[in-house]
Amino acid sequence: MLRSALLTAARSPGLRSAAEHSALTRPIVNRFVAGEQLDSALAVARELAADRLVSMDHLGENTEDRAQADAATEAYLALLDRLGAEGLAAKVEVSVKLSALGQSLPGGGPALATDNAARICARAHTEGTTVTVDMEDHTTTDANLESVRELRRDWPGTGAVLQAYLRRTEADCAALARPGSRVRLCKGAYDEPASVAFRERREVDESYRRCLRVLMAGEGYPMVATHDPALIQHAGELGAARDFEFQMLYGVRPEEQRRLAASGHRMRVYLPYGSAWFPYFMRRLGERPANVMFFLRSFASRH
Repeated sequence: MLRSALLTAARSPGLRSAAEHSALTRPIVNRFVAGEQLDSALAVARELAADRLVSMDHLGENTEDRAQADAATEAYLALLDRLGAEGLAAKVEVSVKLSALGQSLPGGGPALATDNAARICARAHTEGTTVTVDMEDHTTTDANLESVRELRRDWPGTGAVLQAYLRRTEADCAALARPGSRVRLCKGAYDEPASVAFRERREVDESYRRCLRVLMAGEGYPMVATHDPALIQHAGELGAARDFEFQMLYGVRPEEQRRLAASGHRMRVYLPYGSAWFPYFMRRLGERPANVMFFLRSFASRH
């Protein structure tokens, strides 16, 4: 119930505007978001890249007009230029949400988003890094995977994201576990109906294990996005004789991130930045009750 309430709040324009313009929330949000400006985000990325890999996400989703989609695309191009200029491209990739690039706009939104993503992929290739296409709610899954297929024609290293809580995902894993295919497997952070998604934690965990076994047995490159200690151990056992990487969110279990990196695992940190942080932040609160308690304690300490 709490998770559903938080995810509903994430879609509220009024709450979003109030939170994103409040000076009180900024120090608290800094745990999960690497600042609003590119310079501050790059400073964090540079620090993380000393012992880990990074995937940078310029926050934004569900753009409402062509100008917003163009601005989001330009922000990624500027980010990639800086990664190349500052020698970070070998360790830092980018993650993009197609809804930020215009996917939901009327009159050809999916094609517009794919074209914008292609511009980003081309610049990433020039600078020596890669792109992963984030997954959003289940209504966009088919369109997102079709965009990934199109992008991979020219940039085969383009990554896809699959969400274990969706009932379809085990089959999607089997379809994508091909040579050279980069697939990030996460649990999923949206409030999905039971008709398409597993709702109980036990069911989601079981689905994650099944999907992980498919990816580890395939010929692609699994990217294991989880903070769950049991799933981390399971992935380590399944992937002992093959290449894969762990992925975790910025601000979540940083000690474990450092431990995995120090033990020789590839460990990538998902690093979001930008002013449109509210939906992302609310999903992080919805994922774990401990995050809500952290937020409340931090907020109370400032009053």
